[in-house]
Amino acid sequence: MANSATTLTVLALGLAALLCAAGPAAAQNCGCQPGYCCSKFGYCGLGDPYCGDGCQSGPCYSAGSGSVDVASVVTDAFFDGIKSQAGGGCEGTNFYSRSAFLNAVGAYSGFAHGGSGDDGKREIAAFFAHATHETGHFCYISEINKDNTYCDPSYTQWPCAADKKYYGRGPLQISWNYNYGPAGQSINFDGLGNPDVVAQDPVIAFKTALWYWMNNVHQVMPQGFGATIRAINGALECNGNNPAQMNARVGYYQQYCQQFGVSPGDNLTC
Repeated sequence: MANSATTLTVLALGLAALLCAAGPAAAQNCGCQPGYCCSKFGYCGLGDPYCGDGCQSGPCYSAGSGSVDVASVVTDAFFDGIKSQAGGGCEGTNFYSRSAFLNAVGAYSGFAHGGSGDDGKREIAAFFAHATHETGHFCYISEINKDNTYCDPSYTQWPCAADKKYYGRGPLQISWNYNYGPAGQSINFDGLGNPDVVAQDPVIAFKTALWYWMNNVHQVMPQGFGATIRAINGALECNGNNPAQMNARVGYYQQYCQQFGVSPGDNLTC
């Protein structure tokens, strides 16, 4: 009887250990917080290991999308290669970083996903082409001319705060109260009351740029790079208004596509 009791105890302890070992996966299995993917192994997170093959729930990448790992495309060499062309004395030198970008892009699982792997690389090339142009190779954090308040009072949902200016800040130089307001609401900062935070926190700066991108640019990528120019600065650069500026953006895009080993596609201009 003593031997039987010992055997039962060992079996019970072994079963308990197995249950504890399985616990974390079982506990997290498709019980992720909103915005996170449940991986095929039952863990919550973002990126290819969670939202890619076998993803059970959340913002999973579409099956067979051939999605790319953003971090493997935006390497240190690629990012630093852009910054190295900015020249000395730039305010953005110690502000913009690859780590800040990757931290921010983790909150936007749809970025560079949804099409083929080459489509994803083209979207990354497009984003950085515009960021390169807007910031002078990540030299500028804020718009040089800060005289304009960029306040449109007709957007009553996003009332301008007293003595605040909504000029361009960050990688895509987000402007206007009607962008700062909803961006802040989405990212969780006071976009109307404290727009300067976009020029003070590099992760928020990249999140703000990606917020704008995912809401205004991402969906037109299949139409070609020219459509992204129209979505960002079409009124000033498209339809022959400023071909030099438009062509500068196209040049960066073509350069980055070449670095990534993908064709730039059609419809490059607007």
